[in-house]
Amino acid sequence: MSTLLIKNIGLLQSPVGSHPHKGAEQGENIKLKNAAVLCENGIIKEVTFEGKLPQGADDADTIIDAEGRLMTPGLVEGHTHLVFGGYRQHEIPLKLAGAGYLDILAAGGGILDTVRNTRKASFEELYDKAEGFLDEMMGLGVTTCEAKSGYGLDFENEIKMLKVVEKLNADHPMDVVSTFMGAHAVPDEYKGKADAYIDLMCDELLPYVKKENLAQFCDAFCEEGVFDVPQTEKYMKVAKELGFKLKLHADEIEEIGGSELAGRMGAVSAEHLIAIGEKGMAALQQAGTTAMLLPATSFYLGKTFAPAKRMIELGIPVAIASDFNPGSCPSLNLQFAINLGYLKYRMLPEEILTAVTINPACAIGMGDKVGTAEPGKQADFVIWDAPDMEMLCYRFGSNMALQTIKKGVLV
Repeated sequence: MSTLLIKNIGLLQSPVGSHPHKGAEQGENIKLKNAAVLCENGIIKEVTFEGKLPQGADDADTIIDAEGRLMTPGLVEGHTHLVFGGYRQHEIPLKLAGAGYLDILAAGGGILDTVRNTRKASFEELYDKAEGFLDEMMGLGVTTCEAKSGYGLDFENEIKMLKVVEKLNADHPMDVVSTFMGAHAVPDEYKGKADAYIDLMCDELLPYVKKENLAQFCDAFCEEGVFDVPQTEKYMKVAKELGFKLKLHADEIEEIGGSELAGRMGAVSAEHLIAIGEKGMAALQQAGTTAMLLPATSFYLGKTFAPAKRMIELGIPVAIASDFNPGSCPSLNLQFAINLGYLKYRMLPEEILTAVTINPACAIGMGDKVGTAEPGKQADFVIWDAPDMEMLCYRFGSNMALQTIKKGVLV
């Protein structure tokens, strides 16, 4: 048995519970001063505060002194496109000249450019690149993340991507949760035949991915010029019948009914939601669907920001993620998304902490294991170079994560 004691925690701040937090509860955190945490075999055993040490603290194998700093649960990254070939910096002149995201996609660039590079890349090349991203994320305080496929867009390469994620989850300290997103775009060979491509996903990819247990979740890009509501609904119905939990890229650029579909299908999360309206929000609220918001994408694309405060008012659980990908958000810095949540969503620090811990944890099926600092959960923590959450929301451009602890081990 290995034991870890973390002592002299100036402030231990965390949500409580293993369920999505919504409404007023979104802003409810415990705040324990002069705290200590005892962990056994990577699991939290006891949490104490006001200078008291847990029973057995003197016998701990490893002791970390937080030196009066803030400690929170490890950050949970709920939306990434982690595995991809190439980059897309060559699109910047097009964007500066006024080309929009969908304009570049329609011209054969965007996602389709990344598809070509991902298809050319070997398993080993994709693995090594994504492994480096996980290392970087962990250094920024992320201890659990989601990773989507969707840059293969054919049988061989979608499976290649999913197997990269599977091996990363097995090899890397990070917990990596897999989402199959074959319906990310219509590949070149199916141009003008989106319905036939959806049939390929439904008839071949979805059953195989489920049989081989390569993903827990299924996602699609429901957007003008990509997949319309009927096409997306067909895909989601097959996924649901096969036993996948559902996610949906919805109302990112145009409000075409994606968020309403997400609610109607009982999706665990609807993602982006920049253009969502009141009907869409009502559908999410009624279904209990988590809003996975991606402020760094709004920032990078020069778009408006999702109505996070309105969602909290309506009782929709709000999560914040990076949307790390090579096109619309080439940043995996969840700390920057925290800053934007504060400055652009006008969320309170307590609401933001919930949005980057327990709410995304629940949205990727990990709420019973991570996302809060409670006995029985994994010993995933970040010790910050800050006294409180207000400082994390206030400072931007610097890495404020001083030490990241994963399953009771300093990484």
